Amino acid sequence: MFLGITMMLAFFPVSLSSQQDELTARCAGCFMSPYITTGQAMKAFLTGDEVAEFHTSLYAGNIYRIAACSQEAGNIIFSVYDKNRRLLFDSKKTVNAEYWDFKVEGSLECIIEARLNEQKLHSGVVLVMIGFKSLLN
Repeated sequence: MFLGITMMLAFFPVSLSSQQDELTARCAGCFMSPYITTGQAMKAFLTGDEVAEFHTSLYAGNIYRIAACSQEAGNIIFSVYDKNRRLLFDSKKTVNAEYWDFKVEGSLECIIEARLNEQKLHSGVVLVMIGFKSLLN
């Protein structure tokens, strides 16, 4: 029995790491040319009605893409606010789109909130990635 438990514990972290790698690769797939990911992955494990909050700065003149992913499309609802909590985007209004493209006219600090679509998922990892449109294309 001890050997069985030891084997399970030895492989459990590898399984979690593999799932997270798959999720990161899936979300990075939202950044096909001409978009380039910044490489920063913001992650949270949520259950029920929990909300993950991520803070970031966006700079004037850039065209950005924010992607929010889980194991399957449509599982994450995300909203983007400015620092004064004015709503800039809500994925519920776009049938839970996995990403949003927008141009920043002036630099701004923003808040990204992500939650589970409880109709599809009761717990899981939320991954938010940000990218920008390459000026080379």
